Amino acid sequence: MPWITRPSKGQRLTLAAALLGGAVVSVPLGWWLTDNLSWGSPLYCIEQPGQLWNGLAPVPAGLSPTCPDSASYRQEVRAGESRVEQYLAAGWQPLAAARVLRARGYVLLDDELMAPDHYSAFLGKALPAELHYTAVKQGDQTLITISGAAR
Repeated sequence: MPWITRPSKGQRLTLAAALLGGAVVSVPLGWWLTDNLSWGSPLYCIEQPGQLWNGLAPVPAGLSPTCPDSASYRQEVRAGESRVEQYLAAGWQPLAAARVLRARGYVLLDDELMAPDHYSAFLGKALPAELHYTAVKQGDQTLITISGAAR
């Protein structure tokens, strides 16, 4: 008698049920893990790597993407309530990303040098302002934050 035998009808049904059950469990679990692990990543707020403001333009040379550590920002971005992107630049370069936004049609609606190392502006293509732009000196770098409503 051969040691490999054809499974009986009952064994085939059991195997099919097990495979179907595994698929029913693993597909939603895989989707959930993929979704949740991306929100836990350090760059959770950058939807399109290499692109400024979700595909508006390539990130200017010298800017490195980062995201806020704040749990409240994470929750707002995840819920689709708001959008935020952050970039680090060497030295004090408060307008490093603003120039790109302005070249893509965003108009400076209001700005303020809040301190020698803190610049803030509101930009938009219409009123009210669509983007809040801040640049803060942190040691020998500039932290640029762009925030606004989720698209």
